[in-house]
Amino acid sequence: MRTETSRKWFTVDDYYRMGETGILSENDRTELIEGEILEMSPIGDPHMIAVTRASMIFARGIGDRVVVSVQNPAFIDRFNLPQPDVVLIRPREGFYGDGKPYPEDVVLLIEVSDSSLRFDREVKVPIYARSGIREVWIVDLQNAAIHVYREPKDKTYTSIETRHHGETVSPQAYPDFAVKVSTSWASLRYCLT
Repeated sequence: MRTETSRKWFTVDDYYRMGETGILSENDRTELIEGEILEMSPIGDPHMIAVTRASMIFARGIGDRVVVSVQNPAFIDRFNLPQPDVVLIRPREGFYGDGKPYPEDVVLLIEVSDSSLRFDREVKVPIYARSGIREVWIVDLQNAAIHVYREPKDKTYTSIETRHHGETVSPQAYPDFAVKVSTSWASLRYCLT
């Protein structure tokens, strides 16, 4: 005898209620992707260093022109609340105290990938494109590269480039700011052009 199983899709509201009631704790490394609660990989040293370095260089290099959000939930839609590594958000009065930022507030979203490159590319990037996030970078630690996704259309980006060691890349919103790709993510550099 065969029985059918069904899945329960969770919403962002369900996910937050799980946190409020103690089902999920602040120490749980989870994110909501397409209605499923997924456990995230532990953060290793190279990942931690790359996130810390990236947040520092964007905060220093772009300054008050942007809000740098580090490893915080990013509201995408009713069924998606990923936790990207670094998000640059347009500043607004009240510092988002009156409500969360939405995809249209995101200037640049960055995922640091050590072991999650395939998942980031095949699952998360299409979600970001569908939501209209203008620009996504995947910092690829295994291949010492930055994969740059721009110009979202439907579930894809129409402009995809990869920058390698020694090359620079600038966020579209801040062309006067450039990041130099390095094989050592602890030594990522920025330069103002």
